[in-house]
Amino acid sequence: MCNMTFEEVSGDHSAERLDSVARALEEVLRSALPRGCITVGVYEAAISLNVDPDNVVLCLLATDEEDVKDVALQIHFTLIQAFCCENDINILRVNNMRRLAEILGVSKQGAEPMDLHCILVTNPHSNTWKDPALTKVNGFCMDSRCLDQWVPIINLPER
Repeated sequence: MCNMTFEEVSGDHSAERLDSVARALEEVLRSALPRGCITVGVYEAAISLNVDPDNVVLCLLATDEEDVKDVALQIHFTLIQAFCCENDINILRVNNMRRLAEILGVSKQGAEPMDLHCILVTNPHSNTWKDPALTKVNGFCMDSRCLDQWVPIINLPER
């Protein structure tokens, strides 16, 4: 439930907050990777969402400028977004796939390219994951829904 005034909400998506959320997202990805809590790829994500949607804590849909014209990818995104909304899974659109590859460690020369268009962050099966960075990202997603922005966009800055 959103109990914020318009003034509180409208100033809440400032550039500073977006940068803070982008840094938190990087922390989430870096900490989820060694735990085995990352699912990469549109097809792999669809399987994971179908098998255990309650275990998914965040869905990232990543694109670059050339992907905007890929109709098949946009259809996949629409279906994934609908499924996530139906199952109360937070979603973020992420720009800068090159930076995303760096964060996940898949930008090495000679490595097989991965489909980074859809990335799921899941809870480890052993326990519920409590991470302040994840709490910050999920809070941003919830605040965005209060503004009727169901799939907020985060730009990952170059480092």
